[in-house]
Amino acid sequence: MNINQLIYRNFMNTTLKTKPPIWFWIVCVVALVWNAMGVMQYLGQTYQTESFRAQYTSEQLELISNTPAWAIAAFAIAVFGGILASIALVLRKKAAYPLFVISLAGVVVQMIHNLFVVNSVDIYGPFAVIMTGMIIVFSLLFLWFSKKSISNHWIS
Repeated sequence: MNINQLIYRNFMNTTLKTKPPIWFWIVCVVALVWNAMGVMQYLGQTYQTESFRAQYTSEQLELISNTPAWAIAAFAIAVFGGILASIALVLRKKAAYPLFVISLAGVVVQMIHNLFVVNSVDIYGPFAVIMTGMIIVFSLLFLWFSKKSISNHWIS
């Protein structure tokens, strides 16, 4: 790469990144908080903390303890991919988009397990469907938002 190409590349990188609106930062904070809550839920479930166990009935805890490794791995991919994507979004890095894609893949696999393999609706009630819907909607919205942020040159 010659000096002219380097100057042009640097110029394009600095001029294409535009200042995002205030609501960009609001969405970033919402994404960060939402995904941090997911990480906390994952860690609580993994380490079976007292506060985690207090949220569930013995029947629900039995279901959770019998979760297969592939579903737990999907949960980990969903939440850690989401938190990394959120951090990338705050840092205005376009790595947020592929990380949100990875997170969404984890969400889909996890929800397939929760809704169709174990039919968690029978144990958790209608809240399971509501929460599943919210998780999928938020995942899709954050993915869309990161793509929109790239096209608006808010992140690069």
